[in-house]
Amino acid sequence: MRLRSAGMRSAWPVAGGCGVPVAAATKGQGHCRDRARRARPHREVMERRMNWKKYAPYFSEKEFRCKHTGLCFMNEEFMDKLLALRLEYGSAMTITSGYRDTSHPAEAGKSESGAHTTGRACDVAVSHGEAWRLMGLSFKHGFTGVGVQQKGDGRFVHLDDIQASPTQPRPTVWSY
Repeated sequence: MRLRSAGMRSAWPVAGGCGVPVAAATKGQGHCRDRARRARPHREVMERRMNWKKYAPYFSEKEFRCKHTGLCFMNEEFMDKLLALRLEYGSAMTITSGYRDTSHPAEAGKSESGAHTTGRACDVAVSHGEAWRLMGLSFKHGFTGVGVQQKGDGRFVHLDDIQASPTQPRPTVWSY
């Protein structure tokens, strides 16, 4: 959820709505191509801030940021479930994908945005027997969608807790 306000302090001030952080834009790096947009005063975009310290040392905000935009709008309820899962799992969980902006290449081609755009999904690098164990524990902790990629390089398990809809029945398991 993004809140726009000139009166609030922002964790991620963005220049002219183009998505480039103000720090980069004010260094004369020509963040916007058209002059009208560059002439506008900067708007601040405020992310809903989470207390990431409560997830340390297991997870950090950095690993959940969108690889395309750098934004991070992870859902706190989802993160609480993920932390509970991690504690019972008892092993490190490397996050390969967390929040994705709708402009992310993996989302842009979809007819309907995926669970990652809601901040209620992540991909965990895991393989073989550990993938099986993680899947088993995930349903116990309230995850409703589990996707499995266990071929070749980049093996992972997708976890989400989105609610059922006509286009996305839940709970469900799928393979990539």
